[in-house]
Amino acid sequence: MSEDLKKEEVCEDCENQEQTLDEEETSQEQDESGVSIEDLQTQIAQLKDENLREHADFENIKKRLEKEKYQAISYAHEQFARDLLPIIDALENALVGNAKQEANSDEVVKKYKEGIELTIEQFHKCFEKHQVKPVSCEGEFDPNVHEAIMKVDSKEVKSGHIVQTLQKGYTIKDRVLRPAMVSIAK
Repeated sequence: MSEDLKKEEVCEDCENQEQTLDEEETSQEQDESGVSIEDLQTQIAQLKDENLREHADFENIKKRLEKEKYQAISYAHEQFARDLLPIIDALENALVGNAKQEANSDEVVKKYKEGIELTIEQFHKCFEKHQVKPVSCEGEFDPNVHEAIMKVDSKEVKSGHIVQTLQKGYTIKDRVLRPAMVSIAK
């Protein structure tokens, strides 16, 4: 029996020593790294939060780029339309010039006028197809779509209203391609 007791005491001593060694190793690991489990959990929570924020920022950037891409595609033909504007101006001016000469005109001038009218009509159809519209030049001056070239005295038109259109303006969808050049009443 005494041998059994001795064996039990030795086993208990071994277990106590192992437990003490385990606790010391754990405390040494904690002391060596200087970081507790709570600190690690706090760091994990911070990293998760940071990850979520960066993911949200990424999604916002992605949406903004998608919107900008759509706008770039939507307005891709803007420069083309802007380049056509002087052509239609020249044709319209030729038509006005021919109308003044019509009192002395012969058949040739009438044919030119007819051709110019058809060409202008085709331009307007093309512009309509691409959502290019002329700016209205009636009524009050709007600095968003009109450019005042001069102010004139007028008894027939209210102050700040358009007296004469010197050059048509055009919009494409909701953007101004070119403001209308106008004279306004003082």
